[in-house]
Amino acid sequence: MTTPETEPHWVDEAAGPVVRPYAVTGGRAKPRNGHNVVALILATRTAPPQEAWMAPEHAQIVDLCQRPIALAEVAANLGLPLGTVRVLLDGLLDRGLVRVSEPREAAALPDNSVFEALINGLRAL
Repeated sequence: MTTPETEPHWVDEAAGPVVRPYAVTGGRAKPRNGHNVVALILATRTAPPQEAWMAPEHAQIVDLCQRPIALAEVAANLGLPLGTVRVLLDGLLDRGLVRVSEPREAAALPDNSVFEALINGLRAL
């Protein structure tokens, strides 16, 4: 018999909810897109009512992207790894709920690993 004192904790007060990123993406780990972290994402409309395929994070992305916002900012706002957000973005792109604008001079930008390290460093603060 479990009591509130012996019941497993699913929320860590310091870290928030303990949910692995693959659970958010339905088990998918690799995105089909390779969008740059500074690519701008813009919703094409407001979030539709919750559908069977949608995770709550899909609706959050559409809400965040009512104005152009960088992919890295979306990940930071949701508190999710960049790869997880890219996987979620695949579903939104497939259904035409968002569009992505790549930077014009992507060749002049640093490699994505630089931006990912920066985001991870900021999260660690």
